Amino acid sequence: MMLSKLVQSSLRSNPSLLLARNFSAISTSTSPFSSSARREKRSSFDLPDPRTSMTYQKSLDYTGGKWNPQLSKIVATIGPTSEQLDVLQDVVRCGMRVMRLNFSHATVEEVELRVKNLRACKGRHSILTSNDEEVTTSTGESTIHKNVRAILLDTRGPEIRMGKLANDHSGHETVSIESGAEVTLCTTDDIRDGGSTSDKLYIDYNKLASCLSPGMKVLLDDGAIILTVTKIGADGTSVVCTADNSGELRSRAGVNLPGAETDLPAMSAKDRVDIKYGMTKDVDYVAASFIQNPEGVREIRAYMEECAVELAKEGKWEEGKPLPLIISKIESQSALTHFDEILEESDGIMVTNAQKEMVAACNAAGKPMLESMAKNPRPTRAEVSDVTNAIYDGADCVMLSGETAKGKYPVQTIQMMNEIISCAEHFTKYSMPGPNLEARERFVRGQKERDIKNLISQGNLSMKTVDSALASASVAAAEERDAAAILVLTSKGVLPRLISAYRPNVPILAFCDNTKVAKQLMLHRGVHPIHVGDELNNIPATKRGVRAIQYAKQFGMVQEGDQCVVVARESATDGLTADFATMKIATVP
Repeated sequence: MMLSKLVQSSLRSNPSLLLARNFSAISTSTSPFSSSARREKRSSFDLPDPRTSMTYQKSLDYTGGKWNPQLSKIVATIGPTSEQLDVLQDVVRCGMRVMRLNFSHATVEEVELRVKNLRACKGRHSILTSNDEEVTTSTGESTIHKNVRAILLDTRGPEIRMGKLANDHSGHETVSIESGAEVTLCTTDDIRDGGSTSDKLYIDYNKLASCLSPGMKVLLDDGAIILTVTKIGADGTSVVCTADNSGELRSRAGVNLPGAETDLPAMSAKDRVDIKYGMTKDVDYVAASFIQNPEGVREIRAYMEECAVELAKEGKWEEGKPLPLIISKIESQSALTHFDEILEESDGIMVTNAQKEMVAACNAAGKPMLESMAKNPRPTRAEVSDVTNAIYDGADCVMLSGETAKGKYPVQTIQMMNEIISCAEHFTKYSMPGPNLEARERFVRGQKERDIKNLISQGNLSMKTVDSALASASVAAAEERDAAAILVLTSKGVLPRLISAYRPNVPILAFCDNTKVAKQLMLHRGVHPIHVGDELNNIPATKRGVRAIQYAKQFGMVQEGDQCVVVARESATDGLTADFATMKIATVP
């Protein structure tokens, strides 16, 4: 699955105007076409208003008719303008599936508030019975309007920074750099202790000279000042550069080395503290910043295993509980060089401006991806086109950053993103099915390669091969029967992930007996997890499919007369030595 980080611009002016402006980029007015001249085949110029089938709604009424949630998910960064419960509840209802916490900026108090308020938000992720009475638990959660929105902890990652400026006693002093000026970047202790000046800047990475060469760029303070390397010092402790533009620098400004391969550690000391703390808050994903190679992913996973053991001894972690999934952020040349190996070790990928080859690789592996777009004062048609293309390319999720964290209109931003997604998905379903079919074919080829590896290494095909066959069959059946949904009974979440990887154009309703499994399915395209506890486990296996259909009808996913596909793994009985898989096709009564 591929997670696509789409950093939309903040809605800084009238939100309704911006919604209309962005919507027009996807669904252009039909005025140039008369009804008689309209093409028989549907096109992007002939789509219904997506707001008629939006996932957001005023209430949690389960009897409001057919519910058509978008397949691609929205990850939203929650910050000062969206962290309060009343706003966050609207953000959740409008379609946020995963809450991103940016640990580069968030304080412990802010994280505590945001996690608490997310859990207090009501959602449509639990079944209802006629005898249910709503009760609010000690954590603020509703017992009948359960919300299993997931939490993504985005680490700050290992960073390269400038040193403190000379005579900067207040911490607010700056130095000016003029365009064309010569600036020497130094890694020696004397420059560090004496302080940086406009012509000599201390950089806290002692291998700086070995990873740069003439002609490469150095970005200071998020690119506020760009330097071009002209010479590497003979002593290996300095790099001479020329400033491409003028600007001011503050102490400890960040340094970025595009195109350079570094040997930065997988986690900084702060990252280690944050990840362990995040596990006590039950985060579902860890977005690992500045991953360089697959060893870094393995190091983070091993560290989380150590933390789980330590926290279990302190009573802050349940033994056997799934660890947070690792989403590797591809942000450096080294990561690009080792992309395939990183993908194999990771549970998902987050990128900025993803290349189609990277999206294809994630599709083939059946893992999620996230893609980022440029940030401008207001959304442009080009930016909306980027969002649309991310859906066309096969991204499972799109992500909003500053516009939901500190923008004035976080709720309207989510609504706008949902409208864009709805139009793009409608187009790929009815007018341009090619992208989904191509993504499916990539996964099929990748699955065959993995099966061959299993056959060679283990001597027989793994059970995941059986799951893959069931997933493929369920998607084929859903398309052949024009099914309204695929219903999956799952305990570990394997089947829903595999079905999602085959890119069906209908929702996948995953009935989970474990809340953690439900949350960790949130990133996958089309999967809508429902926490059912032991409701399905406590009835005979022969009746579970019927009960699942009843629940799906309750949620509005299916209606009377709809076709649906029900799949499950069942325990071995009647002399069978292994679990077996079933698929049923039914008409909703």
